[in-house]
Amino acid sequence: MVLAGVGVVLLAILVFLAFDGPQKFFTLFAAGIALGAVYALVCLGFVVIYRATGIVNFAQVGMVVFGAFVTYNAVYTWGWNFWLSMLFSAAVLAVIGIGFERFALRRMTGKPIFSIILLTIGLYLLLQSLIGAIWTNAKDTIPNPWIGKTVSLGSVNILQVDVVTMVLGAAVLASFFALFRYTKVGLGMRATAIDQEAALAQGISVPGIVALSWAIAGAVAVIAGTMLGSGATPKVGLGLGISAVALQALPAMVIGGLDSPIGAVIGGLVIGVAYEMAVGYQTQYIPSLGTSGFADVLPYLLMVLVLLIRPSGLFGTRDVQRV
Repeated sequence: MVLAGVGVVLLAILVFLAFDGPQKFFTLFAAGIALGAVYALVCLGFVVIYRATGIVNFAQVGMVVFGAFVTYNAVYTWGWNFWLSMLFSAAVLAVIGIGFERFALRRMTGKPIFSIILLTIGLYLLLQSLIGAIWTNAKDTIPNPWIGKTVSLGSVNILQVDVVTMVLGAAVLASFFALFRYTKVGLGMRATAIDQEAALAQGISVPGIVALSWAIAGAVAVIAGTMLGSGATPKVGLGLGISAVALQALPAMVIGGLDSPIGAVIGGLVIGVAYEMAVGYQTQYIPSLGTSGFADVLPYLLMVLVLLIRPSGLFGTRDVQRV
Protein backbone atom coordinates (compact mmCIF):
# COMPACT_ATOMS: atom_id res chain seq x y z
CA MET A 1 0.00 0.00 0.00
CA VAL A 2 2.80 2.38 0.91
CA LEU A 3 4.66 1.48 -2.28
CA ALA A 4 1.55 2.18 -4.34
CA GLY A 5 1.23 5.58 -2.67
CA VAL A 6 4.82 6.43 -3.50
CA GLY A 7 4.21 5.39 -7.11
CA VAL A 8 1.16 7.66 -7.35
CA VAL A 9 3.16 10.61 -6.01
CA LEU A 10 5.97 10.04 -8.50
CA LEU A 11 3.48 9.69 -11.36
CA ALA A 12 1.81 12.95 -10.32
CA ILE A 13 5.20 14.70 -10.39
CA LEU A 14 5.86 13.40 -13.91
CA VAL A 15 2.43 14.59 -15.10
CA PHE A 16 3.06 18.04 -13.63
CA LEU A 17 6.44 18.29 -15.34
CA ALA A 18 4.94 17.13 -18.64
CA PHE A 19 2.31 19.88 -18.62
CA ASP A 20 4.78 22.51 -17.38
CA GLY A 21 7.06 22.10 -20.43
CA PRO A 22 6.21 19.25 -22.80
CA GLN A 23 9.22 19.49 -25.12
CA LYS A 24 11.79 19.58 -22.33
CA PHE A 25 9.99 16.82 -20.45
CA PHE A 26 9.77 14.40 -23.37
CA THR A 27 13.37 15.09 -24.37
CA LEU A 28 14.53 14.21 -20.85
CA PHE A 29 12.11 11.28 -20.68
CA ALA A 30 13.49 9.80 -23.93
CA ALA A 31 17.05 10.23 -22.62
CA GLY A 32 16.00 8.55 -19.37
CA ILE A 33 14.53 5.55 -21.21
CA ALA A 34 17.74 5.25 -23.24
CA LEU A 35 19.86 5.40 -20.09
CA GLY A 36 17.51 2.92 -18.44
CA ALA A 37 18.09 0.48 -21.30
CA VAL A 38 21.83 0.60 -20.57
CA TYR A 39 21.21 0.04 -16.86
CA ALA A 40 18.89 -2.86 -17.72
CA LEU A 41 21.56 -4.56 -19.81
CA VAL A 42 24.07 -4.26 -16.96
CA CYS A 43 21.48 -5.49 -14.43
CA LEU A 44 20.59 -8.53 -16.51
CA GLY A 45 24.21 -9.64 -16.25
CA PHE A 46 24.03 -9.31 -12.47
CA VAL A 47 20.71 -11.18 -12.36
CA VAL A 48 21.86 -14.23 -14.34
CA ILE A 49 24.77 -14.78 -11.94
CA TYR A 50 22.61 -14.21 -8.88
CA ARG A 51 19.94 -16.63 -10.09
CA ALA A 52 22.54 -19.36 -10.56
CA THR A 53 24.76 -18.76 -7.54
CA GLY A 54 23.09 -16.35 -5.12
CA ILE A 55 26.12 -14.05 -5.44
CA VAL A 56 26.20 -10.34 -6.33
CA ASN A 57 28.93 -10.33 -8.96
CA PHE A 58 30.88 -7.06 -8.89
CA ALA A 59 33.15 -8.41 -11.63
CA GLN A 60 30.25 -7.65 -13.98
CA VAL A 61 31.25 -3.98 -13.90
CA GLY A 62 34.78 -4.83 -15.04
CA MET A 63 33.44 -7.11 -17.79
CA VAL A 64 31.25 -4.28 -19.11
CA VAL A 65 34.28 -2.01 -19.51
CA PHE A 66 36.62 -4.72 -20.78
CA GLY A 67 34.06 -5.87 -23.32
CA ALA A 68 33.79 -2.34 -24.72
CA PHE A 69 37.54 -2.16 -25.26
CA VAL A 70 37.72 -5.57 -26.91
CA THR A 71 35.01 -4.46 -29.35
CA TYR A 72 36.92 -1.23 -29.96
CA ASN A 73 40.10 -3.16 -30.67
CA ALA A 74 38.36 -5.35 -33.24
CA VAL A 75 36.66 -2.41 -34.98
CA TYR A 76 39.39 0.21 -34.90
CA THR A 77 42.62 -1.80 -34.90
CA TRP A 78 41.62 -4.79 -37.00
CA GLY A 79 39.02 -3.04 -39.16
CA TRP A 80 36.26 -5.57 -38.51
CA ASN A 81 32.54 -4.99 -39.00
CA PHE A 82 30.85 -3.50 -35.89
CA TRP A 83 28.46 -6.41 -35.31
CA LEU A 84 31.13 -9.03 -35.95
CA SER A 85 33.39 -7.22 -33.50
CA MET A 86 30.70 -7.25 -30.82
CA LEU A 87 30.10 -10.97 -31.34
CA PHE A 88 33.84 -11.61 -31.05
CA SER A 89 33.99 -9.55 -27.87
CA ALA A 90 31.02 -11.46 -26.46
CA ALA A 91 32.85 -14.74 -27.10
CA VAL A 92 36.02 -13.40 -25.42
CA LEU A 93 34.14 -12.25 -22.33
CA ALA A 94 32.21 -15.51 -22.17
CA VAL A 95 35.53 -17.38 -22.07
CA ILE A 96 36.86 -14.98 -19.41
CA GLY A 97 33.72 -15.57 -17.34
CA ILE A 98 33.98 -19.35 -17.65
CA GLY A 99 37.71 -19.21 -16.84
CA PHE A 100 37.14 -17.14 -13.73
CA GLU A 101 34.41 -19.48 -12.54
CA ARG A 102 36.47 -22.59 -13.29
CA PHE A 103 39.84 -21.58 -11.85
CA ALA A 104 38.91 -19.14 -9.08
CA LEU A 105 35.26 -19.21 -8.03
CA ARG A 106 34.91 -23.00 -8.01
CA ARG A 107 37.76 -23.22 -5.51
CA MET A 108 35.68 -21.07 -3.15
CA THR A 109 32.86 -23.63 -2.89
CA GLY A 110 31.67 -23.77 0.71
CA LYS A 111 33.40 -20.53 1.67
CA PRO A 112 31.50 -17.56 3.17
CA ILE A 113 29.53 -15.48 0.65
CA PHE A 114 31.43 -12.37 1.74
CA SER A 115 34.74 -13.94 0.67
CA ILE A 116 33.33 -14.87 -2.74
CA ILE A 117 32.03 -11.33 -3.28
CA LEU A 118 35.49 -9.98 -2.44
CA LEU A 119 36.89 -12.32 -5.07
CA THR A 120 34.55 -10.83 -7.71
CA ILE A 121 35.71 -7.36 -6.67
CA GLY A 122 39.27 -8.54 -7.21
CA LEU A 123 38.45 -9.65 -10.76
CA TYR A 124 36.85 -6.25 -11.40
CA LEU A 125 40.03 -4.47 -10.29
CA LEU A 126 42.16 -6.87 -12.36
CA LEU A 127 40.19 -6.12 -15.52
CA GLN A 128 40.41 -2.39 -14.86
CA SER A 129 44.19 -2.66 -14.52
CA LEU A 130 44.47 -4.66 -17.75
CA ILE A 131 42.50 -2.01 -19.62
CA GLY A 132 44.88 0.70 -18.43
CA ALA A 133 47.89 -1.37 -19.40
CA ILE A 134 46.71 -2.54 -22.85
CA TRP A 135 44.71 0.37 -24.30
CA THR A 136 46.78 3.43 -23.46
CA ASN A 137 45.88 5.44 -26.57
CA ALA A 138 42.27 4.48 -27.24
CA LYS A 139 39.97 6.88 -29.07
CA ASP A 140 36.97 8.54 -27.42
CA THR A 141 34.31 6.45 -29.15
CA ILE A 142 33.99 3.03 -30.74
CA PRO A 143 33.48 3.57 -34.50
CA ASN A 144 29.88 2.67 -35.27
CA PRO A 145 27.21 3.21 -37.96
CA TRP A 146 25.21 5.71 -35.86
CA ILE A 147 27.74 8.40 -34.94
CA GLY A 148 26.04 11.82 -34.96
CA LYS A 149 22.73 10.46 -36.32
CA THR A 150 19.37 11.12 -34.66
CA VAL A 151 15.76 10.04 -34.99
CA SER A 152 13.06 12.72 -34.76
CA LEU A 153 9.78 12.03 -32.93
CA GLY A 154 7.93 15.29 -33.35
CA SER A 155 10.02 17.92 -31.58
CA VAL A 156 12.08 15.31 -29.71
CA ASN A 157 15.39 14.13 -31.17
CA ILE A 158 16.76 10.77 -30.05
CA LEU A 159 20.22 9.45 -30.84
CA GLN A 160 20.09 6.46 -33.17
CA VAL A 161 22.61 4.68 -30.95
CA ASP A 162 20.11 5.02 -28.09
CA VAL A 163 17.36 3.49 -30.22
CA VAL A 164 19.64 0.56 -31.05
CA THR A 165 20.44 0.17 -27.35
CA MET A 166 16.73 0.01 -26.49
CA VAL A 167 16.11 -2.62 -29.18
CA LEU A 168 19.04 -4.72 -27.97
CA GLY A 169 17.83 -4.42 -24.38
CA ALA A 170 14.35 -5.62 -25.38
CA ALA A 171 15.84 -8.53 -27.34
CA VAL A 172 18.03 -9.61 -24.42
CA LEU A 173 15.08 -9.40 -22.00
CA ALA A 174 12.96 -11.55 -24.34
CA SER A 175 15.79 -14.08 -24.54
CA PHE A 176 16.08 -14.19 -20.75
CA PHE A 177 12.33 -14.67 -20.40
CA ALA A 178 12.41 -17.60 -22.81
CA LEU A 179 15.49 -19.07 -21.09
CA PHE A 180 14.05 -19.00 -17.58
CA ARG A 181 10.47 -19.83 -18.52
CA TYR A 182 10.75 -22.51 -21.16
CA THR A 183 14.11 -24.26 -20.78
CA LYS A 184 15.57 -26.80 -18.37
CA VAL A 185 18.68 -24.65 -18.16
CA GLY A 186 16.70 -21.76 -16.70
CA LEU A 187 15.05 -24.06 -14.17
CA GLY A 188 18.46 -25.49 -13.32
CA MET A 189 19.82 -21.98 -12.68
CA ARG A 190 17.03 -21.25 -10.23
CA ALA A 191 17.37 -24.61 -8.49
CA THR A 192 21.14 -24.15 -8.21
CA ALA A 193 20.73 -20.74 -6.58
CA ILE A 194 18.24 -22.09 -4.02
CA ASP A 195 20.17 -25.21 -2.97
CA GLN A 196 23.16 -26.61 -4.84
CA GLU A 197 23.13 -29.94 -3.01
CA ALA A 198 19.44 -30.49 -3.75
CA ALA A 199 20.03 -29.53 -7.39
CA LEU A 200 22.83 -32.10 -7.65
CA ALA A 201 20.55 -34.71 -6.12
CA GLN A 202 18.03 -34.03 -8.90
CA GLY A 203 20.65 -34.67 -11.57
CA ILE A 204 21.39 -31.02 -12.39
CA SER A 205 24.97 -30.30 -13.43
CA VAL A 206 25.65 -27.48 -11.00
CA PRO A 207 29.20 -26.73 -12.28
CA GLY A 208 27.88 -26.58 -15.84
CA ILE A 209 24.99 -24.29 -14.87
CA VAL A 210 27.26 -21.91 -12.99
CA ALA A 211 29.80 -21.81 -15.83
CA LEU A 212 27.04 -21.13 -18.35
CA SER A 213 25.67 -18.30 -16.21
CA TRP A 214 29.09 -16.65 -16.20
CA ALA A 215 29.35 -17.03 -19.97
CA ILE A 216 25.93 -15.40 -20.45
CA ALA A 217 26.82 -12.59 -18.04
CA GLY A 218 30.01 -11.90 -19.98
CA ALA A 219 28.16 -11.73 -23.30
CA VAL A 220 25.49 -9.40 -21.90
CA ALA A 221 28.21 -7.19 -20.39
CA VAL A 222 29.69 -6.73 -23.87
CA ILE A 223 26.40 -5.40 -25.25
CA ALA A 224 26.11 -2.81 -22.46
CA GLY A 225 29.76 -1.77 -22.63
CA THR A 226 29.86 -1.59 -26.43
CA MET A 227 26.79 0.63 -26.63
CA LEU A 228 28.15 2.93 -23.92
CA GLY A 229 31.48 3.07 -25.73
CA SER A 230 29.62 3.87 -28.96
CA GLY A 231 28.19 7.07 -27.50
CA ALA A 232 24.89 5.95 -25.99
CA THR A 233 23.35 8.06 -23.22
CA PRO A 234 24.86 9.29 -20.87
CA LYS A 235 27.54 9.85 -23.54
CA VAL A 236 30.56 8.81 -21.47
CA GLY A 237 32.22 7.38 -24.58
CA LEU A 238 35.03 4.87 -24.48
CA GLY A 239 36.89 5.00 -21.19
CA LEU A 240 36.87 3.94 -17.57
CA GLY A 241 33.89 6.28 -17.11
CA ILE A 242 31.84 3.32 -18.34
CA SER A 243 32.49 1.67 -14.97
CA ALA A 244 30.81 4.59 -13.16
CA VAL A 245 27.68 4.09 -15.26
CA ALA A 246 27.78 0.33 -14.67
CA LEU A 247 28.05 0.86 -10.90
CA GLN A 248 24.99 3.13 -11.04
CA ALA A 249 23.08 0.10 -12.27
CA LEU A 250 23.42 -1.53 -8.84
CA PRO A 251 20.54 0.51 -7.33
CA ALA A 252 18.42 -0.42 -10.35
CA MET A 253 19.09 -4.12 -9.73
CA VAL A 254 18.25 -3.84 -6.03
CA ILE A 255 15.06 -1.87 -6.75
CA GLY A 256 13.88 -4.38 -9.33
CA GLY A 257 14.87 -7.47 -7.35
CA LEU A 258 18.15 -9.37 -7.38
CA ASP A 259 16.72 -12.47 -9.07
CA SER A 260 14.20 -10.93 -11.48
CA PRO A 261 14.99 -10.19 -15.16
CA ILE A 262 11.84 -8.10 -15.57
CA GLY A 263 12.73 -6.35 -12.33
CA ALA A 264 16.16 -5.52 -13.76
CA VAL A 265 14.52 -3.82 -16.73
CA ILE A 266 11.89 -1.97 -14.67
CA GLY A 267 14.51 -0.91 -12.14
CA GLY A 268 16.82 0.26 -14.91
CA LEU A 269 14.09 2.34 -16.53
CA VAL A 270 13.04 3.86 -13.19
CA ILE A 271 16.60 4.86 -12.31
CA GLY A 272 17.33 6.10 -15.84
CA VAL A 273 14.26 8.36 -15.98
CA ALA A 274 14.78 9.58 -12.40
CA TYR A 275 18.41 10.44 -13.14
CA GLU A 276 17.65 12.44 -16.29
CA MET A 277 14.74 14.25 -14.63
CA ALA A 278 16.99 15.21 -11.72
CA VAL A 279 19.61 16.51 -14.14
CA GLY A 280 17.03 18.57 -16.02
CA TYR A 281 14.84 19.91 -13.22
CA GLN A 282 16.71 19.90 -9.92
CA THR A 283 18.26 23.38 -10.25
CA GLN A 284 14.93 24.77 -11.48
CA TYR A 285 12.71 23.45 -8.70
CA ILE A 286 15.07 22.58 -5.82
CA PRO A 287 18.07 24.94 -6.18
CA SER A 288 18.88 24.59 -2.48
CA LEU A 289 20.38 21.16 -3.22
CA GLY A 290 23.20 22.76 -5.21
CA THR A 291 24.04 22.84 -8.89
CA SER A 292 25.44 19.32 -9.29
CA GLY A 293 25.69 15.95 -7.60
CA PHE A 294 22.06 15.37 -6.62
CA ALA A 295 21.31 13.30 -9.73
CA ASP A 296 24.16 10.93 -8.80
CA VAL A 297 22.78 10.48 -5.29
CA LEU A 298 19.11 10.07 -6.28
CA PRO A 299 19.37 6.42 -7.48
CA TYR A 300 20.73 5.40 -4.07
CA LEU A 301 18.02 7.36 -2.25
CA LEU A 302 15.38 5.53 -4.29
CA MET A 303 17.11 2.23 -3.53
CA VAL A 304 17.00 2.90 0.22
CA LEU A 305 13.32 3.92 -0.01
CA VAL A 306 12.35 0.72 -1.81
CA LEU A 307 14.39 -1.45 0.58
CA LEU A 308 12.64 0.10 3.57
CA ILE A 309 9.25 -0.75 2.08
CA ARG A 310 10.04 -4.00 0.24
CA PRO A 311 13.46 -5.50 1.13
CA SER A 312 13.32 -8.06 -1.71
CA GLY A 313 12.81 -5.35 -4.36
CA LEU A 314 9.77 -4.70 -6.51
CA PHE A 315 9.85 -8.06 -8.30
CA GLY A 316 12.33 -10.06 -6.24
CA THR A 317 11.47 -13.35 -4.56
CA ARG A 318 10.73 -12.99 -0.87
CA ASP A 319 12.61 -15.31 1.47
CA VAL A 320 10.20 -17.39 3.53
CA GLN A 321 11.49 -19.24 6.60
CA ARG A 322 9.66 -21.62 8.90
CA VAL A 323 9.90 -20.75 12.56
